[in-house]
Amino acid sequence: MNRIAIFGGTFNPIHNGHLHIAQQFEKQLHVQRLLFIPTFVPPHKQISDLAPAEDRLEMCRLACLGTSYEVSDLEIRRGGPSYTAETLAELKQNNPGTELYFITGEDMFLTLEQWYQPELIYSLATICAAPRSTDGVDKLHAYAKRLAAHGARVILQNIDYLPVSSTMVRDAVRQGRSIDALVPPRVAHYIQENGLYQRN
Repeated sequence: MNRIAIFGGTFNPIHNGHLHIAQQFEKQLHVQRLLFIPTFVPPHKQISDLAPAEDRLEMCRLACLGTSYEVSDLEIRRGGPSYTAETLAELKQNNPGTELYFITGEDMFLTLEQWYQPELIYSLATICAAPRSTDGVDKLHAYAKRLAAHGARVILQNIDYLPVSSTMVRDAVRQGRSIDALVPPRVAHYIQENGLYQRN
Protein backbone atom coordinates (compact mmCIF):
# COMPACT_ATOMS: atom_id res chain seq x y z
CA MET A 1 0.00 0.00 0.00
CA ASN A 2 1.24 3.49 -0.84
CA ARG A 3 2.11 5.78 2.01
CA ILE A 4 1.98 9.58 2.08
CA ALA A 5 3.36 11.65 4.94
CA ILE A 6 1.88 15.11 5.48
CA PHE A 7 3.83 17.76 7.35
CA GLY A 8 1.49 20.66 8.05
CA GLY A 9 2.24 23.94 9.75
CA THR A 10 2.51 27.67 9.38
CA PHE A 11 6.18 27.39 8.28
CA ASN A 12 6.72 31.01 9.25
CA PRO A 13 9.36 30.43 8.01
CA ILE A 14 10.33 26.83 7.26
CA HIS A 15 13.69 26.08 8.93
CA ASN A 16 16.32 23.38 9.32
CA GLY A 17 14.47 21.81 12.25
CA HIS A 18 11.45 21.11 10.04
CA LEU A 19 13.65 19.49 7.40
CA HIS A 20 15.44 17.43 10.07
CA ILE A 21 12.14 16.03 11.38
CA ALA A 22 10.92 15.31 7.83
CA GLN A 23 14.12 13.44 7.00
CA GLN A 24 13.91 11.27 10.11
CA PHE A 25 10.24 10.36 9.64
CA GLU A 26 10.72 9.71 5.92
CA LYS A 27 13.31 7.07 6.86
CA GLN A 28 11.17 5.45 9.54
CA LEU A 29 7.85 5.41 7.70
CA HIS A 30 9.17 4.34 4.27
CA VAL A 31 6.74 6.69 2.56
CA GLN A 32 6.48 7.15 -1.19
CA ARG A 33 5.72 10.87 -0.85
CA LEU A 34 6.26 13.51 1.83
CA LEU A 35 4.19 16.67 1.46
CA PHE A 36 4.82 20.00 3.17
CA ILE A 37 1.47 21.81 3.39
CA PRO A 38 1.66 25.39 4.72
CA THR A 39 -1.52 26.72 6.32
CA PHE A 40 -3.49 29.60 4.86
CA VAL A 41 -4.87 30.79 8.21
CA PRO A 42 -3.67 28.82 11.27
CA PRO A 43 -6.82 28.06 13.33
CA HIS A 44 -5.02 27.14 16.56
CA LYS A 45 -2.84 30.17 17.23
CA GLN A 46 -2.63 33.89 16.61
CA ILE A 47 0.64 35.07 15.05
CA SER A 48 1.28 38.80 14.88
CA ASP A 49 4.11 38.57 12.35
CA LEU A 50 2.71 35.92 10.01
CA ALA A 51 4.19 36.28 6.53
CA PRO A 52 1.75 36.16 3.58
CA ALA A 53 0.73 32.65 2.57
CA GLU A 54 2.33 33.02 -0.85
CA ASP A 55 5.69 33.86 0.73
CA ARG A 56 5.52 30.94 3.16
CA LEU A 57 4.60 28.61 0.29
CA GLU A 58 7.51 29.86 -1.82
CA MET A 59 9.98 29.45 1.08
CA CYS A 60 8.81 25.84 1.47
CA ARG A 61 9.37 25.26 -2.24
CA LEU A 62 12.85 26.77 -2.06
CA ALA A 63 13.72 24.67 1.01
CA CYS A 64 12.63 21.47 -0.76
CA LEU A 65 14.59 22.05 -3.98
CA GLY A 66 17.00 19.17 -4.51
CA THR A 67 15.12 16.89 -2.09
CA SER A 68 12.44 14.25 -2.62
CA TYR A 69 9.90 16.35 -0.70
CA GLU A 70 6.89 17.97 -2.32
CA VAL A 71 5.07 21.16 -1.40
CA SER A 72 1.30 21.46 -1.69
CA ASP A 73 -0.79 24.65 -1.85
CA LEU A 74 -3.94 22.68 -0.99
CA GLU A 75 -4.78 24.68 2.17
CA ILE A 76 -3.87 28.02 0.58
CA ARG A 77 -6.12 27.32 -2.43
CA ARG A 78 -8.97 26.30 -0.12
CA GLY A 79 -8.73 29.57 1.84
CA GLY A 80 -10.18 30.24 5.27
CA PRO A 81 -9.00 28.50 8.45
CA SER A 82 -6.76 25.55 7.58
CA TYR A 83 -8.33 22.57 9.33
CA THR A 84 -6.22 19.41 9.26
CA ALA A 85 -9.34 17.22 9.27
CA GLU A 86 -10.50 18.77 5.99
CA THR A 87 -7.03 18.50 4.45
CA LEU A 88 -6.69 14.82 5.33
CA ALA A 89 -10.21 14.08 4.06
CA GLU A 90 -9.38 15.71 0.72
CA LEU A 91 -6.07 13.84 0.44
CA LYS A 92 -7.78 10.55 1.28
CA GLN A 93 -10.44 11.17 -1.37
CA ASN A 94 -7.80 12.01 -3.98
CA ASN A 95 -5.57 9.06 -3.04
CA PRO A 96 -7.84 6.06 -2.39
CA GLY A 97 -6.14 3.06 -0.83
CA THR A 98 -3.25 5.18 0.47
CA GLU A 99 -2.11 5.25 4.09
CA LEU A 100 -1.74 8.78 5.46
CA TYR A 101 0.72 9.84 8.15
CA PHE A 102 0.41 13.28 9.70
CA ILE A 103 3.63 14.73 11.14
CA THR A 104 3.50 17.37 13.85
CA GLY A 105 5.81 18.85 16.45
CA GLU A 106 5.59 18.52 20.21
CA ASP A 107 3.70 21.73 20.91
CA MET A 108 0.90 21.13 18.41
CA PHE A 109 0.66 17.40 19.16
CA LEU A 110 -0.11 18.20 22.80
CA THR A 111 -3.20 20.18 21.73
CA LEU A 112 -4.71 17.65 19.31
CA GLU A 113 -7.82 17.05 21.38
CA GLN A 114 -8.76 20.72 20.91
CA TRP A 115 -8.45 20.62 17.11
CA TYR A 116 -11.38 20.71 14.72
CA GLN A 117 -12.95 17.23 14.45
CA PRO A 118 -10.08 15.34 16.13
CA GLU A 119 -11.86 11.98 15.80
CA LEU A 120 -11.92 12.42 12.03
CA ILE A 121 -8.17 13.12 12.08
CA TYR A 122 -7.60 9.91 14.08
CA SER A 123 -9.63 7.88 11.58
CA LEU A 124 -7.86 9.26 8.51
CA ALA A 125 -4.19 9.25 9.47
CA THR A 126 -1.57 7.91 11.83
CA ILE A 127 -0.29 10.81 13.95
CA CYS A 128 3.51 11.15 14.05
CA ALA A 129 5.24 13.38 16.58
CA ALA A 130 8.72 14.21 17.78
CA PRO A 131 9.92 16.19 20.81
CA ARG A 132 10.98 19.81 20.45
CA SER A 133 12.62 19.93 23.84
CA THR A 134 15.07 17.79 25.76
CA ASP A 135 12.38 16.67 28.22
CA GLY A 136 9.50 16.34 25.77
CA VAL A 137 9.44 12.57 25.28
CA ASP A 138 7.64 11.72 28.53
CA LYS A 139 4.91 14.30 27.85
CA LEU A 140 4.42 12.92 24.35
CA HIS A 141 4.06 9.34 25.59
CA ALA A 142 1.53 10.33 28.25
CA TYR A 143 -0.55 12.29 25.75
CA ALA A 144 -0.32 9.51 23.13
CA LYS A 145 -1.96 7.13 25.62
CA ARG A 146 -4.87 9.56 26.02
CA LEU A 147 -5.30 9.82 22.25
CA ALA A 148 -5.09 6.04 21.80
CA ALA A 149 -8.05 5.67 24.17
CA HIS A 150 -10.06 7.64 21.59
CA GLY A 151 -8.91 5.50 18.67
CA ALA A 152 -5.84 7.42 17.52
CA ARG A 153 -2.85 5.63 16.06
CA VAL A 154 0.35 7.38 17.12
CA ILE A 155 4.01 6.97 16.21
CA LEU A 156 6.49 8.78 18.43
CA GLN A 157 10.11 9.14 17.41
CA ASN A 158 12.75 10.41 19.80
CA ILE A 159 14.64 12.38 17.17
CA ASP A 160 17.77 14.21 18.25
CA TYR A 161 16.50 17.65 19.17
CA LEU A 162 17.62 20.40 16.79
CA PRO A 163 17.26 23.70 18.72
CA VAL A 164 15.75 25.79 15.93
CA SER A 165 12.34 27.47 15.80
CA SER A 166 10.57 29.87 13.50
CA THR A 167 10.46 32.37 16.36
CA MET A 168 14.25 32.24 16.60
CA VAL A 169 14.52 32.95 12.87
CA ARG A 170 12.11 35.90 12.99
CA ASP A 171 13.82 37.37 16.05
CA ALA A 172 17.25 37.07 14.42
CA VAL A 173 16.02 38.85 11.29
CA ARG A 174 14.57 41.73 13.32
CA GLN A 175 17.83 42.04 15.27
CA GLY A 176 19.96 42.02 12.11
CA ARG A 177 21.69 38.74 12.99
CA SER A 178 22.60 36.01 10.51
CA ILE A 179 20.09 33.20 9.97
CA ASP A 180 22.45 31.12 7.81
CA ALA A 181 22.67 28.37 10.45
CA LEU A 182 18.89 28.26 10.95
CA VAL A 183 17.39 28.02 7.45
CA PRO A 184 18.48 26.74 4.01
CA PRO A 185 20.50 29.31 2.03
CA ARG A 186 17.73 29.88 -0.54
CA VAL A 187 15.26 30.65 2.26
CA ALA A 188 17.67 33.09 3.92
CA HIS A 189 18.11 34.86 0.57
CA TYR A 190 14.34 35.01 -0.02
CA ILE A 191 13.71 36.52 3.42
CA GLN A 192 16.35 39.18 2.83
CA GLU A 193 15.27 39.97 -0.74
CA ASN A 194 11.61 40.34 0.24
CA GLY A 195 12.13 42.17 3.53
CA LEU A 196 10.21 39.61 5.58
CA TYR A 197 10.08 39.73 9.40
CA GLN A 198 11.72 43.15 9.62
CA ARG A 199 9.10 44.59 11.97
CA ASN A 200 7.28 43.39 15.06
